[in-house]
Amino acid sequence: METSPGNPFQLNPHVHVPYNSIDRYLGFVREERLNLEIYFGSGSFDDLTRGDIIELKNKLDYNPRLTIHAPFMDLSPGAVDLKVREATMNRFSETLGAAEILMPRVIVFHSGYEKWKYAKKVDIWLEQSLETWRPINKRASDMGARIAIENIFEDEPENLMLLAKEMNSENFGICFDTGHFNLFSKAPLMEWIEIIRPYIKELHLHDNFRYADDHLAIGDGEFDFATLFRELQGIDCVYTIEARKIEDVKKSLERLKGLPETR
Repeated sequence: METSPGNPFQLNPHVHVPYNSIDRYLGFVREERLNLEIYFGSGSFDDLTRGDIIELKNKLDYNPRLTIHAPFMDLSPGAVDLKVREATMNRFSETLGAAEILMPRVIVFHSGYEKWKYAKKVDIWLEQSLETWRPINKRASDMGARIAIENIFEDEPENLMLLAKEMNSENFGICFDTGHFNLFSKAPLMEWIEIIRPYIKELHLHDNFRYADDHLAIGDGEFDFATLFRELQGIDCVYTIEARKIEDVKKSLERLKGLPETR
């Protein structure tokens, strides 16, 4: 959801739904006329055809706004091993092929960065990552879709900031995930916000108690949503609810509506 003057939460956020679950939840999303973030898992594209993606678009006949979450399991956009990076690029290319039909506003990818795997040498990861993201971003930009890189295991925001800064593209930025921050970050929320604010393209909204990635409804865990929304007022980004249960999606939608205005 793009923010605007007044209360941005009165507009409809996106709701995260795996591609394989679309048919199960189609009645609900149609009835609620929900904007969607469609997640394509790592094996999704092995059996998908162009016709399948066109059929999906036709099913969403109420014309929702869409975002896409790309595959991430085992993928490594900053891989030192060229063969691993080539496999990653192939999956990302398949994602962009689907995007050219669905025309999403944003495509979310994972960074693949883990400081222990790279022996804290962020420059090695960054150099290889730029080789991956530059052509991906160009292709996405040409179709009118933004790229947003999501925090996962990052315990501080610097590597994502460096990537966004080096890409130097208005089309390329960060997806800030509240649940992953809550679980993995050692840096305080305000530090994250101050560093990544200029690059935020999307927010993933879910909650937990810092013990597991539970994807609870907004406000059912310990994340400080009041500070997040206050500090990001006026930011042009998509808001995506990533609760796993329908009842938690409904609860999150109601709680967003009940937030005070952020002017």
